[in-house]
Order: sequence, then structure tokens, then C-alpha cells
Amino acid sequence: MPSYKKITKNIQEVTIDNPKTPNDKLIWLNINNAGKREVEFLRKQYKFDIRYLHASLSKARAQRPIIRKENDYLFMILHFPIFKDSTILPAEIEFFIGHGYLITIHDNNLTSLNDFFNICKKDSGSILAYEFESSAILLYEILEKLMDNCFNLLDKNSIVINNVEDIIFAQEQKSAVSKILSLRHNIINFRKIIQNHKNIMKKLTGMESGLVPSQEIKDYYNRLLEKSKRIWENLENQREMIEVLNSTNESLLNYRLSDIMKTLTIFSVIVFPLTLLAAIFGMNTMKGMPLVNHPLGFWIIIIVMLIGCLGMLLFFERKRWL
Repeated sequence: MPSYKKITKNIQEVTIDNPKTPNDKLIWLNINNAGKREVEFLRKQYKFDIRYLHASLSKARAQRPIIRKENDYLFMILHFPIFKDSTILPAEIEFFIGHGYLITIHDNNLTSLNDFFNICKKDSGSILAYEFESSAILLYEILEKLMDNCFNLLDKNSIVINNVEDIIFAQEQKSAVSKILSLRHNIINFRKIIQNHKNIMKKLTGMESGLVPSQEIKDYYNRLLEKSKRIWENLENQREMIEVLNSTNESLLNYRLSDIMKTLTIFSVIVFPLTLLAAIFGMNTMKGMPLVNHPLGFWIIIIVMLIGCLGMLLFFERKRWL
């Protein structure tokens, strides 16, 4: 059974101890919303560089992934996408990896990480790190869970893309515009978040452990590298699909606009001669004006107007402008 304890409100610790190797054990500290108290605890217990501890504060936000190797530990900052209020946003996580321990610092938005920690807390024997008791293997499993969550977000994007396609071809172009803009924003954010993951995974393939052969560690992290490449390829495909849908939607909008303009133009062309005829007969020149004193003059003018309208419509029809 794993040993679990809650050190403070925001610090939880689980000890993974395989009885087959009594001289080794692995400690995982999971810290949510690190503040000054948590930073001070890490400084006293592990003597980490103060720069890295300040970077781990919940209010601090790194603009890019970082990986730094010190004498006896590795410090790393990574970003992973989360889905919040229909928008994909970056969630930051800091890692301290050393012999016999792994520390994760993040906020509560990374539910996939907290879920995996709860699994370790209840049944550490079900995870790969239990067999090796290696922080390098535990890090691999954490990153694998976080990447699997990326695929879940990609699936959500795919569902929205399919819905947008249905909306476009249902002739609801106006409602499709906002959805397309939202999708483009999410995909841009997603790409910015994981664009450097591939390089980080390449660096991690060179990790060393006294408990696991180097080639085995390399094989595990190569799997993460392949997952990172697949995520990027899926994002590229989704970006291309969105651009195609956006072009299709714009073409349909332009077609509807041109159709409306054509209708208005035809209407104005038909009405123009009628307006001209009405204006002519509306002049205050009673003498010499034809049909003015005719008893059926009004109806004759109306019939002339109708014949003119009909003639214009037949002309447009013959030209195939209607």
C-alpha cells in the first residue's frame, strides 16, 4: 500500500515503495497553487535554487517551456492545454526531478494530473513507476497522462468542426462565423502551447537513472516524442480544415451578397424608367402634354408602365440575368 500524507492544505505527498526493493522508494509531492509557505517548505527541505522556486509561485507565469539541469536535480516548466469556458487556455506545471523524488507544482485546473495522483494514492501498484521506483519513469507516466488529455481536447475540436460544417451547409453562415473564429482562436492557442514540446521530449530522452537502463528510459520518452508529433499533426490537419471551412463560408456569404445585390440592381433598373415616366407626367406643363385631358389618360399611363416592366423582365430573362 502507498504511504500518503497531507503536509499542508496545498501539499500532498505519496510514497511509492515496492517491497521487492526495500532499499529504494519514490516520493511524489503534488503541490496546488504554490504560495510563499509552499516555496519556503521546498527551500528548507530540498535546497532548490531560489530562482526556480520563485518561478513556481502560483502568481508567476513563464512565457515558454524551460528545462534546466543542476547538479542533483532537474527543473522543468511545461504548459499544457485545458478547456475552460469553451476556450483552450495554457496551464503551467513545474517539475523538480531528483533521485528518489518528483515534485509537481500547478494550479487546480490540471484535473488529469490530480486524477493520476489520486490513483497513485489509492493503488500505486497499478502504475509503472511502482516497478522501477524511478522518478524518470514517474515523470514519463505523468507526461503521458497530460498528453492523452491533449488528444481528448483534439477530439472536442473535431466535434465542433463537424458541427460547423453542418451549420455552413445548412445555409446558416452568420452563426457559423462566430464558431469559426472561436475554433481558430482555440487552435492558435493550442499550437502555441505545445509547439516546443517536441524539443523538450528530445532532451528528456537523455535522462539517466541508476534504477532503469538508459536505453529503456530512451524508449519510453521516444513514445512521448511520437505522441507530441501526432498531436502537432492533428493540429495541422484541424487548422487546414478550419481554413477550408472559413473559405467555404466566405464564398457562400459572398454568393448570397452578390445575389442580393443582383436582385436590388434589377429592381432599381426596372423602377427607374417608371420613375422617369411618372416624373415626366408630373411636370406642371398642362399645354401640349399628351393624355392629360384624355378621360382614360391615367389608365393608359399605368398600362404603359406595366408593359415597360414586363418588357424589362423579359429582356432580363432572355439575357439570363434572372
